[in-house]
Amino acid sequence: VQLQASGGGLVQPGGSLRLSCAASGNISSINNMGWYRTPPGEQRELVASITVGGSTKYGSSVKGRFTISRDNAKSTAYLQLNSLKPQDTAVYYCWMYSYAMNYWGKGTQVTVSS
Repeated sequence: VQLQASGGGLVQPGGSLRLSCAASGNISSINNMGWYRTPPGEQRELVASITVGGSTKYGSSVKGRFTISRDNAKSTAYLQLNSLKPQDTAVYYCWMYSYAMNYWGKGTQVTVSS
């Protein structure tokens, strides 16, 4: 399984970004996709995840501001980041759980700064 992420960048506080993660390869029909992030000097944490059926889970610090969605036909997950704060600055990693294995994409940098 390969995960290709895109959409990171520099944004001002209060701004928005949209991340995409496209999966390819031998993907189970039952899988979870999502995003984790590693803020500077901190450990990796869950941002959001979504099942094939659309059930979602969010980290407490992003609830109400971020929205995860997916297009199963394209094996692609999306993360809409709204009302961004400087503490959202991190490397964001796309993630997939398929056939009892975890897969990670290369990180994409999100920087929130004025």
